[in-house]
Amino acid sequence: MSVLAVAATVGVVAGVGLYLTMSRDLLRIVIGLAMLGSAANLFVFAAGRLGSGAPPLVAHGADSIAHAVANPLPQALVLTAIVIGFALACFSVALALALQKRTGEADADALQFAEPPAKAGGDPGVLP
Repeated sequence: MSVLAVAATVGVVAGVGLYLTMSRDLLRIVIGLAMLGSAANLFVFAAGRLGSGAPPLVAHGADSIAHAVANPLPQALVLTAIVIGFALACFSVALALALQKRTGEADADALQFAEPPAKAGGDPGVLP
């Protein structure tokens, strides 16, 4: 796999994620955040090494590895991030659906009525 193709894929996925995140629909915002997480995962995975390497095993009786080996840490980090990202996406979808059911609105700009009113002098308000 070409490094340029992976870099272009990271850019496209991040761009689509940003585009969806800046929309007004709650479901598009959630999908955009999930795509941004996928772009970050792909970036970390590509930073680890794209080519195949030998497994990081030390031969019996040897003190160290004699040749270049693959680094398993980026793969473990990406696997953990995928699980956390999936859980966050599921929670965000459930939260967005509950908010839409409660308010009847799926437009993020129309949900400004849920924010507390500003105090005198323009300071942000506090929730009761």
